[in-house]
Amino acid sequence: MTGDVDGIPTVGEAVHDSARDRVGRVMGHVGAYLRLRPLTGGREWDAEPGHLRRLTPAELLSARVAEANARSRQPG
Repeated sequence: MTGDVDGIPTVGEAVHDSARDRVGRVMGHVGAYLRLRPLTGGREWDAEPGHLRRLTPAELLSARVAEANARSRQPG
C-alpha cells in the first residue's frame, strides 16, 4: 500500500528513521508511533512520524543491497 493520511507513511512503505539512522518498513501504528521492521526482517521498533521520510527508489535499492551484503558476510 502506498499513500498517506496527513503525510504519515502507511503500512508497507519503506522509510528512513532519522532518530535512529535506520531504514525500515512500516508494519503498523501504535498510538502516536509507527512500528518499523528492518527491510529483511528482524526486531521491530517504535518511531515518531516526524522523524520519518519515505525512501526514494534509489535509496530503497541501495538499502536492500547493503542489507544483503551484510547478511552474506555473516557466518551461516
